[in-house]
Amino acid sequence: MKPPEPASPQPKFRRDYSPPSYWVDEVDLRFELGEGSTEVHGKLTVRRDPATPAGTPLLLDGEGLELLEVQLDGAALGEGDYTYEDDTLRLVPADERCVVETKVRIRPETNTELSGLYASSGNYCTQCEAEGFRRITFHLDRPDVMSIWSTTIVGDPARCPVMLSNGNRAAEGTLDDGRAWVRWEDPFRKPSYLFALVAGNLSCHEGEFTTRSGRAVRLEIWVEPQNIDKCDHALGSLQRSMKWDEEVFGLEYDLDIYMIVAVGDFNMGAMENKGLNVFNAKYVLARPDTATDDDYEHIEGVIGHEYFHNWTGNRVTCRDWFQLTLKEGLTVFRDQLFTADMTSPAVKRISDVRLLRTVQFEEDAGPMAHPIRPESYIAMDNFYTATVYIKGAEVVRMYHTLLGAEGFRRGMDLYFERHDGQAVTCDDFRAAMADANDRNLAQFERWYTQPGTPTLRARGTWESGRGHYVLDLEQSRADLAGHPDFIPCLVPVRVGLLGEDGEALPLRMAGDTEAPYERVLELTESRQSYAFELSSAPKAVSILRDFSAPVRLEMERSREELTFLLAHDKDAFNRWDAGQTLAEHIILDLVEGRATEVDRAFVDAFGSILSDADLDGSLKALAMALPPSRGLAQRLPSVDPAALFEARERVLTTLAEAHASQLRATYDAMAAKSGTDIEKADIDARRLKNACLALLAQLGGEALDLASDQLAHATNMTDAQAALSVLVDAGGERATLATAAFYDKWRHDPLVIDKW
Repeated sequence: MKPPEPASPQPKFRRDYSPPSYWVDEVDLRFELGEGSTEVHGKLTVRRDPATPAGTPLLLDGEGLELLEVQLDGAALGEGDYTYEDDTLRLVPADERCVVETKVRIRPETNTELSGLYASSGNYCTQCEAEGFRRITFHLDRPDVMSIWSTTIVGDPARCPVMLSNGNRAAEGTLDDGRAWVRWEDPFRKPSYLFALVAGNLSCHEGEFTTRSGRAVRLEIWVEPQNIDKCDHALGSLQRSMKWDEEVFGLEYDLDIYMIVAVGDFNMGAMENKGLNVFNAKYVLARPDTATDDDYEHIEGVIGHEYFHNWTGNRVTCRDWFQLTLKEGLTVFRDQLFTADMTSPAVKRISDVRLLRTVQFEEDAGPMAHPIRPESYIAMDNFYTATVYIKGAEVVRMYHTLLGAEGFRRGMDLYFERHDGQAVTCDDFRAAMADANDRNLAQFERWYTQPGTPTLRARGTWESGRGHYVLDLEQSRADLAGHPDFIPCLVPVRVGLLGEDGEALPLRMAGDTEAPYERVLELTESRQSYAFELSSAPKAVSILRDFSAPVRLEMERSREELTFLLAHDKDAFNRWDAGQTLAEHIILDLVEGRATEVDRAFVDAFGSILSDADLDGSLKALAMALPPSRGLAQRLPSVDPAALFEARERVLTTLAEAHASQLRATYDAMAAKSGTDIEKADIDARRLKNACLALLAQLGGEALDLASDQLAHATNMTDAQAALSVLVDAGGERATLATAAFYDKWRHDPLVIDKW
């Protein structure tokens, strides 16, 4: 039977969720990989839900499948015993338990959607999240149906010497006709979106990890043969991820083998299929001459992210796709913690907030604004958004801020104790956090239900007669078309006060027996005030430390106060943010005609960053960067791109002119320290060196000679790309020759050409 015409998409609503009428306890698959087409034999062990009346049809999802055969409990069904229309196979089991077998034909070679099973560049690969498995064979293709899976793959050993799937290798052999076969068995229940199959001509980079309980886990990274020399960093990243998850969250890997496949034609970035992660090659392959320091750190973070999904996404998964942030927001937060521990917490936090502000805040303010847990969708693929992932991670981080690291760990432990092997909701996660810490977190649900970015307005007042510093906080949100009025959320606001000498002041409130130097205030109403008992007025308030909530902060602060925070704040994020806010004011004043010169205090403060021995090179490089134009544009009522560009360039040139000798001295010092290693000290040195080079290039002349020389003698891609970027920005014949030479050198390496 040929596949019917696809059905038109219909909206789905979270409120309409109901459990399935049938459950699939076991799935046994057999793939016959062939030229031009593949046959898939699916065997489902099905159980009717106790609440489902006898005679209720079993509805199996199947999209674009050529149906060859249907069996029910071993008996072949005729076309009158079932229907296949609107992407659904419908039949009526007579008993509470039954076995449904189907045989279908699919055509991976012509699957240009790259969803389901597809063939590209000679290899077979799958992508099943969110609803791709139905393009492989019939199934209840929804995340709350979790089953035990086994998979047999049969193929031509010449074309497919490697055939991989989820779980552990159980058996393999050769058929009488010369075809090879391999059987995989996964003992842990999983939904269909986590199924994976990869087959083709791939080479393996092997390793091992011993778990804390003493089990040896085989690690395999499979890549196209020409890339086998670029896997060392990925393997090390995987081993560090496994160790970190044991140490920080007590989570041990559960299978005998963990596999990563990296191919150039995987279009989803990376996918956490149980025991068999599939990656686009750019998130795995690295060698110093082809990958930058940012690439190395990003690879480690993505490898960690997909590994961490083994528990937050696989062992405990989503009840329905409205709960996507349950696994993605939580796992992004976990990979952020991991990267912070592997690199620099301050640099990582600043980088994450920059991304949130420039990408997610923009999404939250536009017509596509939606909550991290959406209420409806037509195509689920449209909700793999910055809001669900990045803002979702910030919401999880707020639990960590409110409960502390130990409280958050207690909540995670209870979450796994209650829900291992289940498909659950965001409410279940919130309940575990609340119950493990004896906290009422009912108001926290509003972060899941409301779109848009709240605005936090803060105002500090010194009441000398009472010896009180009063901090008034107010939360609101700009109107969003189609969304109801904003309801106040629980907003954790981390606060510190600085004295005249820049040191932290004790934050004593009425009734306190102790006076900590930092507090997390819990804003639950539209407006609240907090009074701190002090002997003298604070010099500055450090508010929203470590960016403790995903809000827009509005607080009137003089440039003197911002400069003071930039020089003295011990909170690295707020120190950086003070500099960014100061730079933002200066650039926007130039754009809108409120100033004609760059503020001298800002120029001087910039020099103090360069000379501050307490800041590492990566943090200095971040602090030296001006706010991006995209973020600045969000602050303007109307945008003149040329005026914005000119104002930003003017500030950069002023900084370069004022600190030219210091920038050059720093460049030379860092050049002497930076080699080709990817250790933190080397990375810090390269980042600071290249930040100095980029700023010096504002002056042209000698700096461009410096860039040309760096490009010619670069022994690593970080230095080469930084120098090339400087030359391209400068333009002219030098840029033309440099880009041509770079292309000629790297034209056979697709990942480097992406950089070019």
